[in-house]
Amino acid sequence: MLRYLPAVVALVFCAVGPALADAPKESVEADASTRQVAITSSFTGTEILVFGAVENSVQPSPEAGTYDVIVVVEGIPAPVVVRMKSRVGGIWVNTQSMRFASVPSYYAIASTRPVDEVADRAVLDAHGIGFDHVRMVRTALSRTDATDDATLQAFKQALIRLKEQERVYVKSDFGVSFIGRSLFRATIALPPNVPVGPLTAHVYLFKEGKMLGEYSNRVMLQREGIERYIHEAAMSQPLIYGIVTVLLAAGSGLAAAFAFRKPA
Repeated sequence: MLRYLPAVVALVFCAVGPALADAPKESVEADASTRQVAITSSFTGTEILVFGAVENSVQPSPEAGTYDVIVVVEGIPAPVVVRMKSRVGGIWVNTQSMRFASVPSYYAIASTRPVDEVADRAVLDAHGIGFDHVRMVRTALSRTDATDDATLQAFKQALIRLKEQERVYVKSDFGVSFIGRSLFRATIALPPNVPVGPLTAHVYLFKEGKMLGEYSNRVMLQREGIERYIHEAAMSQPLIYGIVTVLLAAGSGLAAAFAFRKPA
């Protein structure tokens, strides 16, 4: 009987192997609750919901933890200068500075668990996932003699701390939750001082440290109402805008002086 066992195993493999090979691969589909946010004079911040589903999910339950999902929402990159103060002659002055060519103006990240537990550093670096892996390229205009990695990392960490204090860099290690075998959601907070411009939402799907898929879409932040007209006037007609601003300030000063003048 045993001499027929290899043949039986071979037949089973031939029957099951193609089915496993043809099994549909997992992928991710996602979207945001809104594609446009109006920025007005009364804007006090808002939240956007990023949701999605794992296509061909094999996760038995929401609590199983088969998949990891990371949501990153970032603003348009902009150059940034970080300055370091030192005590010179009893006075604190800027002695060193480092200029970065492009740094995300806004960066929010939410994940099913801490990102360093989700994937290797090389994968996180390649996609700029996480505060420690955000792409920050130093330029030659930096005013510091140190070129070692330790100094570069010190300036990067200082920049991240400043951005966190301004609430434009936000992290939530357990901010993504599964609400079904395949459905997930995350809430991203936009502070009142969020830079106006397009935001890009990236959704990454991982399984056992391997990236299975990525999905991206855009959310537009646009000025509306009187703020939009003022901004457009300042950008398109700066001279006229400056003259009108000075006249309005002078007029307001004269009106206040006349209203609160002391009687003779």
